[in-house]
Amino acid sequence: MTDRRLAIAIAQINPTVGDIAGNIALLQAARRTAGAAGAVLVVGPELCVVGYPPEDLVLKPRFVDAAAAAVAALAVETGDGGPALLVGCPWRVDGRLYNAALLLDAGAVTAIRLKHELPNYGVFDEKRVFEPGPLPAPIEFRGVRLGVMICEDMWYPRVAAALTEAGAELLIVPNGSPFETGKYGVRLTFARQRVAESRRPLVYVNQVGGQDELVFDGVSFAIDGEGTERARLPFGEPALAMTRWRRPPAGADSGGANPAGADSGGANPADVERRGPAVATGWRWDDDDSGNAPAPAPAPLPGAVGASYGAMVLGLRDYVGKNRFPGVVLGLSGGIDSALSAAVAVDALGAERVHCVMMPSVYTSQESLEEAEGCARRLGVRLDTVPIDPAVAAFSAVLAPLFAGRPADTTEENIQSRVRGLILMAISNKLGAMVLTTGNKSEMSVGYATIYGDMCGGYSVLKDVYKTAVYRLARWRNRERPPGALGPEGPVIPERTLTRPATAELRPNQTDQDSLPPYAVLDAILEGLVEREESVADLVAQGNDRDTVLRVERLLHAAEYKRRQAPPGVKMTSRNFGRDRRYPITNRFRDG
Repeated sequence: MTDRRLAIAIAQINPTVGDIAGNIALLQAARRTAGAAGAVLVVGPELCVVGYPPEDLVLKPRFVDAAAAAVAALAVETGDGGPALLVGCPWRVDGRLYNAALLLDAGAVTAIRLKHELPNYGVFDEKRVFEPGPLPAPIEFRGVRLGVMICEDMWYPRVAAALTEAGAELLIVPNGSPFETGKYGVRLTFARQRVAESRRPLVYVNQVGGQDELVFDGVSFAIDGEGTERARLPFGEPALAMTRWRRPPAGADSGGANPAGADSGGANPADVERRGPAVATGWRWDDDDSGNAPAPAPAPLPGAVGASYGAMVLGLRDYVGKNRFPGVVLGLSGGIDSALSAAVAVDALGAERVHCVMMPSVYTSQESLEEAEGCARRLGVRLDTVPIDPAVAAFSAVLAPLFAGRPADTTEENIQSRVRGLILMAISNKLGAMVLTTGNKSEMSVGYATIYGDMCGGYSVLKDVYKTAVYRLARWRNRERPPGALGPEGPVIPERTLTRPATAELRPNQTDQDSLPPYAVLDAILEGLVEREESVADLVAQGNDRDTVLRVERLLHAAEYKRRQAPPGVKMTSRNFGRDRRYPITNRFRDG
């Protein structure tokens, strides 16, 4: 007897939420390419038919019906003798809506599996829209038993255990797992745990692309039954990769099988296939390509800073592209935040789609003018100068009767910021480009930003990036040009921009540290309060000044109303403002 062989293609695609026809076209293209390479099965990401996360779109019956009709038509295409498809789609069973994986083969939907573990934390709220499915049973596919675990199902031992006990021979995990720093290592750890428990190989398929605040980094992979990573797809770009497996004849290889034959039950009522007794698995990674193109070597992973920069580029590129904006416009002040935002925008969209505007006031230094011009020149972008003094003077004249006898304060500073916001929004309205907001997470945390001023805009790439990380990212970009970047080689941010004190330049000789603790101190406190929910006592025990911690905590809570009105931005950390962290605006609790 000869070895049995199985070729499974990983389709790491970039779907768009709601674009059912476009997503189906991506799957069709992947199937054609995979079929030519000898695949018998093509696996797409979680809910790839409709895009992930669809949120409340799935509450519209017409949307679910359109997705089901598209799946039915796609299933018919698999009657051509080519590879089968495993796709994700919202699916009704007995009137209830589920997050489902559907096997399309031989012209029909031949198996349905429902997501058992519905995430309801952080950015996820699937329990709001989906019902939890039963523990899944294996899928019989051309003589092989596939154990399908949809995304969160892999994070819990019981799902893989139920599949293994019921005879699954190879585990397949369609995913919609968003990026955050260090997330790939976490995914790989959980996958290896499931492999160690089951002694089954595992194929992990993640989507790639930006969807509002979320960025999906891809980095799909395959692990053999010994836990060795055999394939890894690239970070941040669509890709198709073949994984090839072989199984020696019975008796030739034990393969680390778990021969337990217990039936987990819980099969989907729509799946009419018969489940036989559990079998031992011996599927191994197949190094013999049998005349076909071999699987690629695992793609390199970017470092932590490079991954964060790549996520910002991908998030902005897809937000602008999928929402059909012609480009972006932003205020280029000569400071580090706007310089880094401009660099990300050029790398994402190309210089011709980035319009920068310098809006000097009486307080703007010659140094700032030079830094903005130098950054624009290095990036190759259009830079226009629109002085704000005439508009500020007009507002001052209009308000003079109301403000008579009162000293100047932050009111006049905020007028300058709001005039700049008004100018950028006017350019956006007239020319069509989206306003790119340039504020960072440190400022947003403590309210060091002007609502309807520098906070106005359609998107922010720095919303979840602390100020100290802004400097790390800027220095990294000056050293390296990321793969796929549309911007120039070499340093793109002037060195003086990286070394001069941060300032809003809204009054004479102003620096950020006039109002805030040093950013190294501020960010350490904010990471404790925001990312880890640590108490004031915890942070004081770590060596922070108690009065400083209390002040930062008060500022953090007081600025909640501003953050509710801020534009969306790329999620980078475990607790971004918005989907991850949801605090009441009206809130009298203070810790200490």
